[in-house]
Amino acid sequence: MKKKAVIITGALGGIGRALCNEFHAHGFVVIAVDRAEGQVAAHQILKEDIRSILNDFKHRAEFRSKILETLSTENAELSGLINNAAIQILGGVDSLTASDWTETLETNLVAPFILSQLFLQELEDANGAIVNISSIHEKLTKPGFVAYATSKSALSGLTRSMAVDLGPRIRVNAICPAAIQTSMLEAGFSGRPQQFAALQQSHPAGRIGMPDEVANIARYLIADAPEFLTGSCLGLDGAIAGRLHDPA
Repeated sequence: MKKKAVIITGALGGIGRALCNEFHAHGFVVIAVDRAEGQVAAHQILKEDIRSILNDFKHRAEFRSKILETLSTENAELSGLINNAAIQILGGVDSLTASDWTETLETNLVAPFILSQLFLQELEDANGAIVNISSIHEKLTKPGFVAYATSKSALSGLTRSMAVDLGPRIRVNAICPAAIQTSMLEAGFSGRPQQFAALQQSHPAGRIGMPDEVANIARYLIADAPEFLTGSCLGLDGAIAGRLHDPA
């Protein structure tokens, strides 16, 4: 009997590490992909900027071959693809450059599509699923997040469209987290404990989310969710998406 395998991009970030730990702990063969070097709970770690596979077809074929070789060596089938890698370039309408837009959209939107396309047959053969890590910014955003919010809105749209297009062949869902406690988020609030506390309390749940909570939902969507659950963008936001902020 073949083992279950999962590809996780952005594996060395806060959410990425939690994803790797979750799937590894539950017996999955974990194939981790990240543009940085580092160690994580995985059977294979590929140092790869996912943008590099977009237009370099030779490199794309090499990337695919490496993963197929691991699946063969581990006697595993590809049960899941988690498109987690993302960048967040902050800037407003008057400051964002064409380069900012290109890098954001290629990383957060185009690469997830190409990766999904690249492993369609393996996912279908394993009755697998795709999980896109979107964001609360798909619908609710704030100043300075123009490129990021646009890319996540499009990623959620891609999730729904792919689910319709693929039908019963492969389930496709997205997770849309609000603030998640990662080292990157904490660094952004360094020296500002009051603002960080205010961020937590702005969520009706009374806190921000944890990477393990994202990972737990991702594993459910790949391993345990009913077949009828496809094309959904699941909010993980501590109810902040339902909260009205007004000046009174």
